Amino acid sequence: MPRAVYVLALGIFAMVTSEFVVAGLMPQMADGLNATIPQIGYLITAFAVAMAVGGPFLTMALMKLPPRTALMVLFVIFLAGNVLAATATGYSTMMAARIITGIASQAFFGVGISMCAQITRPEVRGRAIAVAMNGLMLGTLLGLPISTLVGERFGWRAAFWTITAITVIAAVTTLFGVPRIERAEGGGGFRQEVGVFKKPKLWLALSTSTLIIGATFSAFSYFNPILTDLTGFSTDTVPVLLIAYGAATVVGNNIVGRFADRHTIPVLAVGLILNTVFLTGFALFADLPAPAVVCMMGVGLVGVTMNPAMATRVQRTGNAGPLVNTVHSSFITLGIILGSSIGAVVIDTWGLRASLWLGAITALVGLATVLPDLARRSTPTTGLASPCPAEQTESGALASPF
Repeated sequence: MPRAVYVLALGIFAMVTSEFVVAGLMPQMADGLNATIPQIGYLITAFAVAMAVGGPFLTMALMKLPPRTALMVLFVIFLAGNVLAATATGYSTMMAARIITGIASQAFFGVGISMCAQITRPEVRGRAIAVAMNGLMLGTLLGLPISTLVGERFGWRAAFWTITAITVIAAVTTLFGVPRIERAEGGGGFRQEVGVFKKPKLWLALSTSTLIIGATFSAFSYFNPILTDLTGFSTDTVPVLLIAYGAATVVGNNIVGRFADRHTIPVLAVGLILNTVFLTGFALFADLPAPAVVCMMGVGLVGVTMNPAMATRVQRTGNAGPLVNTVHSSFITLGIILGSSIGAVVIDTWGLRASLWLGAITALVGLATVLPDLARRSTPTTGLASPCPAEQTESGALASPF
């Protein structure tokens, strides 16, 4: 695996840590910015909306730059946003900082994942994406608790300065650890990049990703109250369980990365089936500690960990260019927004268990979007798990089979 893939994971880690930092420091930030807790919550929403909407436009603006140069520009923008957040004296300034960092973060995901595809052989791209996406998993597992600890000990501004320092380290490492490449794969020009979105199959693949992440986040967003109010765990125990959940996502991400290249569609189908089972089990047995924890860990193993297979499917359906990858990230972010927001609505109406049922139903709908591809790839002689012959991608590179 090229060293540059691990370097890109460090950059993603910085972005994800910045995304989640507000969630762990709501009371401190509310006091420091003279705002209410709901207003601080809007900072999380603003970051996500900025990612989903603004990220693709920033990617288009940087399309003519070599990938490494584009990454460095994004580091500068992201760094400026974090410094603005660390020095913010009012709520409006902090809101602007979150929008800036959200847009830069999404574009970085797109350019970074595209570069993973470009610097690795087609048959190991899924594994490379899994390595890079470990930055996302470790951001959840380590970035959030570390930034929360720093913020609680030294003030919330210190947490943003810490993220700024991590960003500088990631930028310098990228400058010297990522090769200079003149042109992104599949990115011959604006019309070519945009033209790929005429494919209905690409939109189907994008919708699958939204549903997978939406199913997971309709539950994950409310793990804390579910585990305390329904399962009966103490507030001191929940952080330990969330760390265990984060560890499960790291394990699952690496397992999926091993199979994402040769068995993309079956991996997605099995993941969605298992996620439906675990979310249903969690909904049924949320009041029993042992089954609830097992189901929670199961969601960790097969939820967001589908990212390598999701990205591989999207790249093969469209191309491996930065715009396709950024739009894909936007659809993933849309899943987070829809899962958490609709989850809040159903909880208000039917209680905490409803968010788990919502997740199970969403995963089942996601499975329906995979079945057409699964049916096409299945034959009486080969079966689901047997790889199909290698095929050409849109860019002309030899792709490994699904």
